[in-house]
Amino acid sequence: MPDDVKLIELKHICKSFGDTQVLKDINLYIRRKEFVTLLGPSGCGKTTMLRIIGGFENADSGELIFDGTDLSGIPPYKRRVNTVFQKYALFTHMNVFNNIAFGLKLKSPAELLPGVEKPTRRQVKREIARRVEKMLKLVKMEQYANRSVDALSGGQQQRIAIARALVNEPEVLLLDEPLGALDLKLRREMQLELKSMQQQLGITFIYVTHDQEEALTMSDTIVVMNHGSIQQIGDGKSIYDEPKNAFVANFIGESNILDAVMLKDFEVQAAGRVFECVDEGFGENVPVDMVVRPEDVMLVGADVGMLTGMVESVLFKGVHYEMMISSGGFRWKVHSTTMFPVGSEVGMSIIPSNIHIMRKMALEDKTAEAQA
Repeated sequence: MPDDVKLIELKHICKSFGDTQVLKDINLYIRRKEFVTLLGPSGCGKTTMLRIIGGFENADSGELIFDGTDLSGIPPYKRRVNTVFQKYALFTHMNVFNNIAFGLKLKSPAELLPGVEKPTRRQVKREIARRVEKMLKLVKMEQYANRSVDALSGGQQQRIAIARALVNEPEVLLLDEPLGALDLKLRREMQLELKSMQQQLGITFIYVTHDQEEALTMSDTIVVMNHGSIQQIGDGKSIYDEPKNAFVANFIGESNILDAVMLKDFEVQAAGRVFECVDEGFGENVPVDMVVRPEDVMLVGADVGMLTGMVESVLFKGVHYEMMISSGGFRWKVHSTTMFPVGSEVGMSIIPSNIHIMRKMALEDKTAEAQA
């Protein structure tokens, strides 16, 4: 990839708090105008990585390169980066307009109006108003400029926090679980609005969340993390369809993960039978994990299925039924728009392209150690 496409590079970043290592040899690049999501469970290191990019934490070792410049020791206010936190930290004694304008008022006239020799107070005031009005329009809050922030809903306050972060025209916006305090319906609306804002502005967004739906909805690139390490990087579809390991398969969506043996290319044995698949290159008679998503199991008559099983439980999920089906000592999770009652005997079929093969985690760890 050409260097001018890379905006941020993290090279061998490590960070510990006391005896706990929270980031372990992180290597990652982020492109210009990209929406990147750091996704993982609480305590996986994603917020610490965000804080290092923002300058609120320093790495113990490694390099943080921003547009070709090493940012080591450069304070947050000197970075071309702004941050939106889950707690919006708005100034309650200021109205909406002044909350958004706060950072602009700290700038010098030359910074606000570059190229204008000795800007007048009126020019500065006009430029601040222009930028604030532009942000209010972007977040669809034009009519609220004179409103007290205490009078706003949680979703409206979140919009103002985003506008305040964007009004200084940063190259990168960092967002640390900014939708966490909102209800589900509003969160989904704001996911689409945030993606739309990012596309309109053409700047880089780096978003932290533990919510897989948010990551899949908004991201160009998802960085899946666990225990301070990057597990997989890719777009939502590739990570969902081709998870690298069992952690990713379970964290991004739901999965049936079976102990299996790769007999040879395109042929795997699991659950007491041999399946055709589309995977190759694992060798012969190698222990592997076989992954099948719940929506990829087709329920058919017991007399024609590749497997037969007994329905143990049924849950209605709104757009589909979730059934647990016992077959050959394994409990399959199946999503289907057709409901089979508890106690029914059913057949299950899986097409080759819906079977994904992964190396066993233990084998991956040994390989990584041998390569180190």
